Amino acid sequence: HIHANDLARACQLAMWRGKTQRTYNINDDSQMLMGDYFDMASGIYGLPKPPRISREQANLQLSPMVMSFLNESRRIHADRMMQELRLRLKYPTVMDGLQGKTS
Repeated sequence: HIHANDLARACQLAMWRGKTQRTYNINDDSQMLMGDYFDMASGIYGLPKPPRISREQANLQLSPMVMSFLNESRRIHADRMMQELRLRLKYPTVMDGLQGKTS
């Protein structure tokens, strides 16, 4: 998860502080699962929670592109972003980003 404004700042910092040919994962370093994210977002915006379905149901109901995204999702760390780019996020948590609260 990453707020668009923090992502833009990370891109700018990577141009000036990033090492040559270095790849950076830009994320808020939270460990929130996708279903929990959708539940939180729906609560903030006053929408009903989306239904939870099994993996088998997802294979039948979701597009191959969405399933590819779900199957390839990984937990990543923001250590390199914080250490090398020295980026401190304005929206450090998912809740901050969804509510527009800056730190």
